[in-house]
Amino acid sequence: MIQPRSGSCHCGRIRFRCEVDLAPAGARSPQLRPGPWYASTLRCNCSYCRKTRIWKAHVPAEAFTVLAGEDALGRYRFGECSIEHCFCPDCGVNTFSRAAFDAMGGSFACINVACLDDAAPEELAAAPVRYEDGAHGDWHSAPPIVSYL
Repeated sequence: MIQPRSGSCHCGRIRFRCEVDLAPAGARSPQLRPGPWYASTLRCNCSYCRKTRIWKAHVPAEAFTVLAGEDALGRYRFGECSIEHCFCPDCGVNTFSRAAFDAMGGSFACINVACLDDAAPEELAAAPVRYEDGAHGDWHSAPPIVSYL
């Protein structure tokens, strides 16, 4: 079910709040927006996600707030520069990304699930994971090998 959650980087300089659903299929709330991006957590094999090992969950922009550290955020863009990848310049943790795509209902944040401070290990273990083959631009299919993600 959708719940308010708090997240932070390792040193605590960057802190955020979001509303996200970590529940397994069958126990999830109605999605805030349509589309597969909001129906699960995701692991991707694109060059960025693979190298940072990010575990992401999309939340609409209106369900995401930076509580501390906005002015200190490290920001990284690559390729088409349409996604702002944000990280803490002190501890280096990738906390979230931000973008706006019409296909995804407009502006959203993509939080790093591993940065959620108030998610119990049992919740994380039960959270559904969808895989994306970003290395080949196929965001709707899992890559042939997912065990390393």
